[in-house]
Amino acid sequence: MSKPYWIFWTLASLCLVFMAWGIFGLWQQNLDPRRKALAQRLYNGAGLDLADPLEPRLKLRSRRVLSRWTWLEQWLKSWPLAHALDDFLQQTGLALTVAQTLLLAVTVLVLSLSLGVGLGWPFVLSWAAGALALLVFAAFLQHRRSQRMVQMGQALPDALDLIARSMQAGHAFTSALQVAAKDCAPPLSQELRAVFEEINFGVSTTQALQGLSHRVASEDVRYFVVAVVIQSETGGNLVEVLKSTAQLIRERQKIAGVVRVLSAEGRISAVILSLLPFALAALMSLLNPSFISKLWTDPMGLQLVYASLVLMGIGILWMWKMIQIRV
Repeated sequence: MSKPYWIFWTLASLCLVFMAWGIFGLWQQNLDPRRKALAQRLYNGAGLDLADPLEPRLKLRSRRVLSRWTWLEQWLKSWPLAHALDDFLQQTGLALTVAQTLLLAVTVLVLSLSLGVGLGWPFVLSWAAGALALLVFAAFLQHRRSQRMVQMGQALPDALDLIARSMQAGHAFTSALQVAAKDCAPPLSQELRAVFEEINFGVSTTQALQGLSHRVASEDVRYFVVAVVIQSETGGNLVEVLKSTAQLIRERQKIAGVVRVLSAEGRISAVILSLLPFALAALMSLLNPSFISKLWTDPMGLQLVYASLVLMGIGILWMWKMIQIRV
């Protein structure tokens, strides 16, 4: 009986860590005041209304297919979270539709549950394994999205300098975008090429850049878009604006690197403190199962476990919030 409980504690610890990570990601994506301020300024500059969720979607851009089956496509269109998931998948750069992603998630869950049943695990342990598998799948998608945004952020300053030099050489802003799309590294080159094609198709520059910020969840890209939108409203030297924006992004990246190095000790401490209780519980389950089994065999022990998990979840969120320093 000690082995299943040892596996349970291991899976519970991983579930708690991934849950804390997911909650923080949702807060950063949807409730961060800085992101809201940038989105408000960008949409106002484009003449859009934030109260209408369909307004930012450009009329001339081809809509992504949510599913290859018509009946499922219609159902997913009526599901509000489907569009948010589609935007998230687009930001990962993976060629996956919403229906394919949901099918993969269900497959992962069924395989995990089948594995738990085949090994004779308890009902709760099997569902914990399934939840952990879903969290790992979501973490993989989030990792791909983060890596893609990092690649774009690293290539953006050089792309802005290239656009500025092209404009100094006599190119218009649209043709300078085409030059940058040819010379800079992917995935930024793909997004700049999409902006260039939209402008040639008839979309205004402001709307095309707003579409870029909608497809790319990068603050550096949004700074670039906001700078160009403001310049189009107020006038001025766009070349100097682009050079200043590129310099600003480089300085932010340098400061972010320094902050990451200085906060490495705090992040390692947070990881150790988050995993240490579960690691100790697993070790005690191996060394003295009868001693620690009181936690799940005695009603008072179960109450202590539930209270400890809640308090530990709050503590993990608190620690990760403290070490997340915004630049």
